[in-house]
Amino acid sequence: MTDSKRRKGLVAASALLGGVLVLTACSGSDDKASGGGSSTQAQADEAAAKKSSQADITITPKDGSSNASINNSAAVTVSKGTLTGVTMTTADGKAVSGALSADKKSWKPSVQLERSTTYKVAAEAKDSAGLVAHENASFTTVSPTNSFIGTFTPEDGSTVGVGMPVSINFDKQITNKAAVQKGITVSTTSGQEVACHWFSTQRMDCRPQDYWKENSTVTLKLALDGVEGASGVYGVQQKTVTFHIGRNQVSYVDAKTKQMKVTQDGRTIKTIPISAGSPEHKTYQGVMVMSEKFKETRMNGATVGFTDSDGKGEYDIKDVPHAIRLTSSGTFLHGNYWGAKSVFGSVNTSHGCVGLSDTKGADDTSTPAYWMYSHSIVGDVVVISHTGDKTVAPDNGLNGWNMNWAAWKAGSAV
Repeated sequence: MTDSKRRKGLVAASALLGGVLVLTACSGSDDKASGGGSSTQAQADEAAAKKSSQADITITPKDGSSNASINNSAAVTVSKGTLTGVTMTTADGKAVSGALSADKKSWKPSVQLERSTTYKVAAEAKDSAGLVAHENASFTTVSPTNSFIGTFTPEDGSTVGVGMPVSINFDKQITNKAAVQKGITVSTTSGQEVACHWFSTQRMDCRPQDYWKENSTVTLKLALDGVEGASGVYGVQQKTVTFHIGRNQVSYVDAKTKQMKVTQDGRTIKTIPISAGSPEHKTYQGVMVMSEKFKETRMNGATVGFTDSDGKGEYDIKDVPHAIRLTSSGTFLHGNYWGAKSVFGSVNTSHGCVGLSDTKGADDTSTPAYWMYSHSIVGDVVVISHTGDKTVAPDNGLNGWNMNWAAWKAGSAV
């Protein structure tokens, strides 16, 4: 082969190779034009988005949450659409009822949730184009171990005497008293200032400086949901309680004269002979509030430390009539059918209670004890004097009135 022919062959090969390269380059241009490569993926995503619902569903608490509130945490909301269906069930499939808002933008359970329970929520919504969106979540509510509640008195809707404080007993020790107290408010239509006092880490009472104004209404609000009362222990209550204050009845027991004077609105309406604690078993002195009433009850000395040598109670009366509790330690104002009628008004013979003449069976409407029982309500005040004993402790029953106002307010955490 001559050099001239060799050069012609190289040129032809080069031209052929150049044609291949040109074809390859053109092929790449065709791919882009048809949506291949990254451009193809972007177009596919755009097309998919156009087919997806714009409705954006939010479920709270978020999926996997623990220690959720039993009151306000559960909710479903949607933006750019409306809810078309929400189901909430416990882990074992029990349905939880709920309510959809008028605009179909939100849903909430219509019942309080249970503690230490896992709930599953499934929600569906549509956007303006009718495209459907779905969302699912599961959460667990706060456990009894990690939550606290307060048991309160008086009851919602009740009518009580002027001495009845608001008393709250918590089922866990409260170390963050200020946070808990800030979540509790007590107000009255009389306009009286109300202050709260902590007797312990588990009890807080609230009262005004003087007795509640008769015929007023008191409101207790518990906004404790989510409040941390102690490390890792949260409140779960969200409740409003109202109670009415009745007429102003205060009874004055004088252990020296052995008489009880019953007053209403400052006027004496009855004087009743009584028998208070004997010299060996004196009755506490001070201001006491009626906390419970029993038409009949059992009183056993062994339960309050009065025992014989055999360990049995010095007394055990199974049907004490018309009994009204004055202290948690066992002081009562009650009927007495076993004592001679002559002791009332003349001799103090009891183990510390205040006795009134009565008849066995609690059905005799003519007795002084029956009259007192039927004319008393929980929260009425009994002031006992001249017994020779010490003043009752403010936390022995509902008897915080035995603490002056300055000392009472000093027990507040806020």
